[in-house]
Amino acid sequence: MKIRIGHLSTFYHTAVLLMARQDLTARLGAAIEWQLMGTGPAIMQAFAQGALDLAYIGLPPAIIGMEKGIDVICIAGGHMEGTLMAGKPVWQGYPERADISSVLRQFAGKRIGVPGNGSIHDVILKDCIQRYGADQHITIVNYPWADLVTEAVISDDVAAAFGTPALGIAIKRFANGRILIPPHLLWPNNPSYGIIAYRRFLGEHRDLVRQFLVAHEQAEDLLRRDPSGAAQDIARETAVIDAGFVLETLQVSPKYCAALTKDYMASTMDFMRALLRLGYIRKELAQNEIFDRTLIDEVHPELDHYHATGAAS
Repeated sequence: MKIRIGHLSTFYHTAVLLMARQDLTARLGAAIEWQLMGTGPAIMQAFAQGALDLAYIGLPPAIIGMEKGIDVICIAGGHMEGTLMAGKPVWQGYPERADISSVLRQFAGKRIGVPGNGSIHDVILKDCIQRYGADQHITIVNYPWADLVTEAVISDDVAAAFGTPALGIAIKRFANGRILIPPHLLWPNNPSYGIIAYRRFLGEHRDLVRQFLVAHEQAEDLLRRDPSGAAQDIARETAVIDAGFVLETLQVSPKYCAALTKDYMASTMDFMRALLRLGYIRKELAQNEIFDRTLIDEVHPELDHYHATGAAS
């Protein structure tokens, strides 16, 4: 038995940690075939081709695929608030400029880089420009891999970037840059990523999927409880970044949990309406067309861990 799981290079997703800590997936009774993809839209294309069983993905590209008829559903959460804006120190950000509109005004006539069209970062950027900077004539430049966005900032091909916490730390480290707008200001409770399942696979292998979600939440627990140890495991597995870089990234927005909470789902539905407004989808989807909480509610019946105080799920 083999389970094909698509993932991104985003190392605060539990995929890399599960690769490093194979003891957490030892009870699956199935081999995992990890498939690295450049963006969320590429993952949805792989689902459409029947090449994946599960995947780690931001919810906007998943919703776009669902609306187009790709037969997948979100079965677990993973992280909240995973998008930020970063750039070189010539630009002012929060708290010098206290609101998003003020930050964006600096970029009138400039280019801002972001991962692929339809990615969660792309949707947040376009929504911000529509809400706060529509008169600034900002040009959006999409890149097929997140690493290319960092390089574009370093080379001044773009003035700033929207992307993951890892992007923000990379720009700080390699471009002497800074985070201009932190994740919590851009879109509160946004569904940074979730676990998506191909419906047929879910129906035929529910026990296997349930056991994978157990491992997923165990990895989330390591990110919350022992971020330093998790950073060392992730750095060792990737072999291209040091543990200090990983730890700094993990601490930018430490909202890690597998639960599907009311806040998480409500924010996702806001995204769905933004996708409709921005022209990515043609019709609204109901919440039960996007989410199936059955298994994760069994695996994670307690209060969620996204917030320090917990919240009713």
